[in-house]
Amino acid sequence: MNQNTRRTEIIVIGAGISGLVAATELKEAGKQVLVLDKARGVGGRLANRRFDGAVFDHGAQFMTAREERFRFLIEDWQDKGIVEEWYRSDPDGGDNHPRFRGSPTMSAIAKELARNLDPLLQSPVIRIEQDGDEWSVNLQDGALIQAKAVVMTPPVPQSLAILDAGNVLIPGTTRTRLEKIQYEKCFAVMALLDGPSLIPFPGYLKPETGPIAWLADNQTKGISGLPAVTIHATGKYSETNWEGDRNEIARQLIEIAQPWLGSSVVEYQIHGWRYSKPIATDKDRCIAINQHPALIIAGDAFGGPRVEGAVLSGYAAAETLLQLRPSEETRGMISNRFNKTNRSES
Repeated sequence: MNQNTRRTEIIVIGAGISGLVAATELKEAGKQVLVLDKARGVGGRLANRRFDGAVFDHGAQFMTAREERFRFLIEDWQDKGIVEEWYRSDPDGGDNHPRFRGSPTMSAIAKELARNLDPLLQSPVIRIEQDGDEWSVNLQDGALIQAKAVVMTPPVPQSLAILDAGNVLIPGTTRTRLEKIQYEKCFAVMALLDGPSLIPFPGYLKPETGPIAWLADNQTKGISGLPAVTIHATGKYSETNWEGDRNEIARQLIEIAQPWLGSSVVEYQIHGWRYSKPIATDKDRCIAINQHPALIIAGDAFGGPRVEGAVLSGYAAAETLLQLRPSEETRGMISNRFNKTNRSES
């Protein structure tokens, strides 16, 4: 074994909320768990950005809780002060279901989950290879980590690329299911204003037409002391303009949003979410690609394209892994242990 090799019991790839939930459950079950992520911070699309004194949620904007298990978790987070109810009555005529936001920002939830996990950040995984009854996980910096089991929670195309780079055998029916999963792209523009916006209380607006899908006033929302608006482009606009000049795209979206901004933009930044949200999902909450050694894929493409779905998928991945029994006869079978996702969330 070279000096760059280390061992652990379970590796969780991805420090988004699905991976963090899975890792937390496994650690609480007494397992040795190592979380890896290529980013500088945890949370994935539970993301915020700060500049010039302004604060922006620029990924997921809120959470709903439909299933009992997630409602209990939301209540726990409320007790800890990392989640608050944002609004309940939908100005657009929707239901009265509560929408929750992170406090002070959406990333607070991920930071709380990661607090006792000590994730290894800025550690891109380039390939996974099977080595007998273990997995060898190769990092971009040349490090090698060996584990008895792996849970993968990145966007599915990224997970498939990692597995294919290591020539991991994926059963044909499973690969077909994974390749059917699709994601929507999204540009997020963060605009600091010189005065209040015209976005009505409680601080969001969904235009009926045009290239803007969503606007959020982070000051009204309660996370920024300064007027700070997040503009999310539609999937269609983002897909069409993905290879375009980002500054020009930001200026165009700001110009279109001006009637709702009201004030002048002092400074702006733009971020592109290549895998913003799944638009074609799988019917199960996770998939066990291999049972010995265990390899499970999870994430919001399995639990449903919401924060709640990602959390429930993380739970399912951990529970599936804890229940798996190594067996040559069952290797590669798909896990159907858990209930199908309720996708009625609005």
